[in-house]
Amino acid sequence: MNFDWHFAWQILPSLASGARITLGVTLASFCVALVGGALLLAASELTPRWVARPLSRITGFIRGTPLLVQVFFFFYMLPEWGVTLGPLWTGVIAFGLHYSCYLHDTYRSALLSVGHAQWSAGRALGLTDRQVFVNVVLPQMGPVFVPVAGSFLVYMFKDTPVLAAITVREMMQIASQIGADNFRYMEPLTIVGVLFLVMSLAVSRGIRWLEKRLTLWRYPN
Repeated sequence: MNFDWHFAWQILPSLASGARITLGVTLASFCVALVGGALLLAASELTPRWVARPLSRITGFIRGTPLLVQVFFFFYMLPEWGVTLGPLWTGVIAFGLHYSCYLHDTYRSALLSVGHAQWSAGRALGLTDRQVFVNVVLPQMGPVFVPVAGSFLVYMFKDTPVLAAITVREMMQIASQIGADNFRYMEPLTIVGVLFLVMSLAVSRGIRWLEKRLTLWRYPN
């Protein structure tokens, strides 16, 4: 079967609209994961052991189960609990919760990369713990946190076809529908693959640029 360029140009606008949904879901889910990961870190570090230990078991369970299972769980169970959301926002919640468990460990690794001497030095200068964290510790966490978190952003972006299983009209869902309607899968799937590749490379380059800027800021020499 030859690649039909005319057909490819015809379906490109539909796939581009799916790409916008894919990007929107990814960014919204990543924001949820950033906040969720920070909250999990605070809960694990600042709460008593009888709270932190079960929380660690829960995050381990979420990391150890497939994302698709979690997406289905939220899609079918939230209405049973009286929470009615569309497939799009259900996917955002499922993705955000899943990846917040990974970002929790990323936050923790970045925090541990800053030595305790930084806290002691800040307190010796008369700074409060909040001022030490915001002005001393947090900027030093950036070069450690950004590349790993950026990798999870790319993984999340490439995992969005999972949402086709709950009828979210992202790129893969639209490509599958076009293929079924026209009995041609080569063009839509090829375009989707190229769009994923281009956007993933763009995000990766942006992450590397930000990482270099943060590294230069931390180690100017």
